[in-house]
Amino acid sequence: MPGKKITDHQVNKYKQHRNTLSQVAAAAKSAISERSARRIDQSDTLPSQQPARGWRTRQDPLALAWEAEIVPLLRTDVQLNAVTLLEELQRRHPGEYDRGVLRTLQRRMRQWRAVHGAERDIYFAQEHPPGRLALSDFTVCDALGVQIDGVPFAHRLYQFALAHSGWRHAVVVVGGESFIALSTGLQAALWALGGVPEEHRTDSLSAAFNNLAEEQELTRRYADLCRHYAMRASRCNPGQSHENGSIESRNDSLKTALDQALRLRGSRSFEHHAAYDAFVATIVQRLNARVTKRLAVERVMLRPLPARRTSEYEERPARVSKYAVFTVKGVQYSAPSQLIGHRVMVRLYAQHIECWFGGQCVHSRPRAAPAPGERHARDIDYRHLVAALKRKPGAFARAVLRDAVFPRAVYRQTWERLAARVPERDACRTMVGLLALAADGHEAQLANELEQLIEIDQLPDLLALTGLLAPPKGQVPEVVVMLPALAGYDTLIEGVL
Repeated sequence: MPGKKITDHQVNKYKQHRNTLSQVAAAAKSAISERSARRIDQSDTLPSQQPARGWRTRQDPLALAWEAEIVPLLRTDVQLNAVTLLEELQRRHPGEYDRGVLRTLQRRMRQWRAVHGAERDIYFAQEHPPGRLALSDFTVCDALGVQIDGVPFAHRLYQFALAHSGWRHAVVVVGGESFIALSTGLQAALWALGGVPEEHRTDSLSAAFNNLAEEQELTRRYADLCRHYAMRASRCNPGQSHENGSIESRNDSLKTALDQALRLRGSRSFEHHAAYDAFVATIVQRLNARVTKRLAVERVMLRPLPARRTSEYEERPARVSKYAVFTVKGVQYSAPSQLIGHRVMVRLYAQHIECWFGGQCVHSRPRAAPAPGERHARDIDYRHLVAALKRKPGAFARAVLRDAVFPRAVYRQTWERLAARVPERDACRTMVGLLALAADGHEAQLANELEQLIEIDQLPDLLALTGLLAPPKGQVPEVVVMLPALAGYDTLIEGVL
């Protein structure tokens, strides 16, 4: 084979076969050519004993420039690549070096760096004893193309994994990295595992804070969390993802498993968030089935769990304005009108919020996150506003929160068609009536009826839809029961006796 030198072992094997076989057969068994076999028969030395070749089969295209120009540049900066150096040679010597020299230059530079280049990082394989180390990390999963109710679902996954056995636990995270998401996912994993490892490692968590004050607060709260579970907290150095390699590789394997399962499922759309959560949990359970034996060994070495979990929420005070909305962490939420003017304590969980007033939970909503391209998120429940709109339907047309009130896209489309075809006063009355009908428990059914009306290009008739979905209750006839006199029972009894 061209470029592959014959070894001493091949020569010795050839000579052994040559004692009993022909030259052609012995060469074939030794994986050499007939021409090489003839040369071996004429020589008494092994290839390793022959002097080094001092001649070239063709002229060196870099003979003049290599030592004089290229090597000094490489010694100045070893990160220079072959394309840059070739272009520099072409500028210095026009017409002397064409693109055909590039491959030769790349090979020559690779050989030079192997001998004279800078020292490179050495990676040390680690042995992880059972029960010692657990790792966790966030990974962006937008590339999976998951949709919730037909809308692209931008999300992350928080993943916890044991370094020894490879057991893992994953939680879907809506929004960015935060301490609440870390705390919720970590505690869910520990209680699902049934024990606590000796050490817990994360990355630098730089995405979880925006300034120095937030960094100090997160560091303190994270230290308190690890202290509650008697775990030693550690972090890898910023920008050194290989130090957290045990979880980084599992992020890739988890997303690959999810992608394959979605392809096998035939659809990437889910009806609601809980369905996707269950799907992720199923895939993680299948991955954990592969490490059952190793987990059994490691579970014995884990430390016991504390008596209870620590808090998984962050508290923020908020005041419900006269518009029946309150703002917490830049997100607007609606509230029941009874809370207008009151200050509530908002508990921010990873997936939902709770409003507490007077020692009791008075309101709960899924936690909202900004949509792609949206700076501030809004979560407005039309049920909180529909009673007031029924008293003032004309306010709907130019309400600031109007576009956030529609529960589904078909309601928005219906309003646009009403506003374009009928007077504003009538459009507002009809739309508010439709929202009131939806608030009475007919949201999904009404949405189907509105879609059919849009298909046939008709405007909704509020009275007809009300009669169809919420017909008036019929009057119950008044029934008068006449009770007989008790003396009549005595007569019946005497007749029987």
